Amino acid sequence: MQPTGDLRGDAVHVGGDARQRFYDSRGYGRPVGGNAIELSRVEAAHLLFRGDLSGVRLGGDGDDPAGFERFFVDSAAAADRFAVRYLVYADLRDRGFYLSPAREPWPGGRADVADAVDVVAYERGSTPDTGDVHYPVRVVGERESVPADDVAGQTLAVVDEESDITYFETGRPDLTGSTDYDPPADLTGVLLADRVVVWDAPPALYERGFYGQPLSGRAAAVEGIVQLSLVEAASLAADGVLRLSEVVVGENGDGDIEPTGDDDTVPAGDDHASATAAIVARGRAVEGDRFGRRLATYRDLRERRTVPKTGFKFGADFRTYLDVETVEDLPHSEHLVRVVEPDHVFAPRELSLDVRLAGGVRKKLVFALVDGNGDPGGAGTDDGIEWLSVGRLTP
Repeated sequence: MQPTGDLRGDAVHVGGDARQRFYDSRGYGRPVGGNAIELSRVEAAHLLFRGDLSGVRLGGDGDDPAGFERFFVDSAAAADRFAVRYLVYADLRDRGFYLSPAREPWPGGRADVADAVDVVAYERGSTPDTGDVHYPVRVVGERESVPADDVAGQTLAVVDEESDITYFETGRPDLTGSTDYDPPADLTGVLLADRVVVWDAPPALYERGFYGQPLSGRAAAVEGIVQLSLVEAASLAADGVLRLSEVVVGENGDGDIEPTGDDDTVPAGDDHASATAAIVARGRAVEGDRFGRRLATYRDLRERRTVPKTGFKFGADFRTYLDVETVEDLPHSEHLVRVVEPDHVFAPRELSLDVRLAGGVRKKLVFALVDGNGDPGGAGTDDGIEWLSVGRLTP
């Protein structure tokens, strides 16, 4: 004969030999004295589904104990997001994990986890008594949203409209590279509408540092021309290695710089600060505040001895190379980087698409959470970057 539980507030009380039967042997519930335990609604529903509880009395006078169907409906009406939390709980149980619910008023065993975590899954072979948490699981419905700034270290369990579950692991990535190249301190370029051209660039600028893109062709009679993106050029100028000989203004006066004569060029000044200001102004003119955030991200990656290049082909801001010795022997890029603001909110569908794309091209997806406009000093330097990695997970 299977025991019957009694719903008391938000927990289901089970007496008799419940502690030995459910808690000690399988990690359900929490002891409350003697051999009695309390189960969360999710745990009680799972035991009802398995036939290990004969029913749960819901508290009405003369009411017969509720079976799984009635208890599930009652719980869905009484508890926030009960249905999706139950689906994830049942799936992880079927995968062999011992679990503890973590939502208040349920403390999640002894685990110290974020308030957003719904359930903790222990290392296989571990129980709530040992407290060795393997996955702090945050349950998310397909149409819910996830703030980017409080998800690192959590396991996202996304339940779609057909009740399928997709798991994502999140964390703080190590983006430290080993690229050993310092650019020369005497580069001079011309600022065009959306790029900077260096006419006499040393070969190592591209071949060793992987800066820019050479302007070349089979019948080229001119060598040494490298086109830099605006973020590359602004970073080099801020580092004191790039000056501008002139600034070319477009037909609509792109940027904050106006011509001084009848031609389409203006003096650029011969110092690095002027070059930095001109390039950053042009970047903001063509891209808005997002340029500053991308520049801060680029500079942070370069300081880590990592080489960032455009991620346009992959729908990202950058792709990264941790170890570049020569472009001729270039390894595959390791990460795709998307730059977002700290208050960015993920839509699960968007996150799934980004992770799937990164995995399809054998890269890891990383987000740079850049505070403000990412450009407090005018040169894209910023200490407020938080890094977040997201990837598919099979528990």
